Amino acid sequence: MPSTRSNNLPSPIVIFMGPTASGKSALALRAAEQLGGEIISVDSMQLYRGLEIGTAQPTAEEQRRVRHHLVGTFDFHHRIDVFQFQKLADDAIRNVLSRGKLPVLAGGTGMYMKVLLYGIDDLPADRALRAELDAEFDAPEREEALHRKMAALDPAALEQWKNCRRRLIRALEVRLLTGKSILQLQQNAASGTLRYNVRAWKLETPSELLRERIARRTSQMLHASWIDEAAVAIENGLLESPTAHQALGYRLIGEFLAGRMKYSELRERIITATWQLARRQRTWFRHQHPEAMVLPMPENENFLPPPR
Repeated sequence: MPSTRSNNLPSPIVIFMGPTASGKSALALRAAEQLGGEIISVDSMQLYRGLEIGTAQPTAEEQRRVRHHLVGTFDFHHRIDVFQFQKLADDAIRNVLSRGKLPVLAGGTGMYMKVLLYGIDDLPADRALRAELDAEFDAPEREEALHRKMAALDPAALEQWKNCRRRLIRALEVRLLTGKSILQLQQNAASGTLRYNVRAWKLETPSELLRERIARRTSQMLHASWIDEAAVAIENGLLESPTAHQALGYRLIGEFLAGRMKYSELRERIITATWQLARRQRTWFRHQHPEAMVLPMPENENFLPPPR
C-alpha cells in the first residue's frame, strides 16, 4: 500500500469499490459481519430518503445485521456536494472508530471516493460568481446552454462531466476565475498521498456477467415497486431537486408514467443507462485508485478476499 499521512488511526479502514451491480455491497456486508465493522456508504444517491429502491439502498434486514452510515440520511431536496460528503464521511469514520468498530466503506461514486481518500484540491472559489452561475444554469432546462458554454470554454471538462450539471457549473466557475481548466489544476495539485491507512479492493466483473447482473437487478427493482416509489418522489419535486435529480432511472420512469414509452422500453433504457454508468465507473476505478488491489468477482458473491 502507498504510505499515508500521520492520522493516528488505530487500524486501517477497509474499502470495496466498483461499478454498480458488481457485488460490492454484499461483499462489504459479509466483511463487516465477520470483522466487527460498520458500513459507510460512498454513494452520492444513497444519501437520500425516498429513493430506497432505485438507489439500491441496503434493506431493513441488512441494516439490522450491520449498522450503516450515510444511507437515507437526507431529504432529496437537500443539496449535497463533494465537499460536504468528505466531511460527512470523515465524521462517520471517526464515529465508528470511537466505538472500537472497523469502518467498511463501500460505493461506486468515484469522485466521492477519491476526495475522501486523497483530499480535495484547494481550487479557487467565489461565492458571488457561483450564485450567479447557479441562477443562470442550475436547472434542467438550462443544461443545453451550460453545455454550449462549456464546449466553448472547457470541452475536456464537458466531456468528463456532461451528465453532472453541478460539476460542470463548478468547472465553469474555476475556468472563469483562473482562465484554466479545472482538470489541469486538479492534475497539477494532486499529491497522491492517502489521508487514511486503507486496505482497499476494486471489484472487477467480466463485462458480459456485469451486464447480466444489471439486467436482472433492474427487473427486480421494477417488480419491487420502483415505479410507485418514483411516482411519489417525482410528485414531491425530485426532478427539480438540486442534486438528487441525477438519480438514475427516475426521469425515465417519469416519461413512462406520462405515457411516452412502454414498459418494455423503460426496462431496456434503464438497463442501457445503468450499463453506461457502470462502464464509466470501471474506467474511473481502474485509473484513479492505485491504492486498491484488483479483486476478480465470480458469479457467486458469497466469499471474502484473502486477508492481507
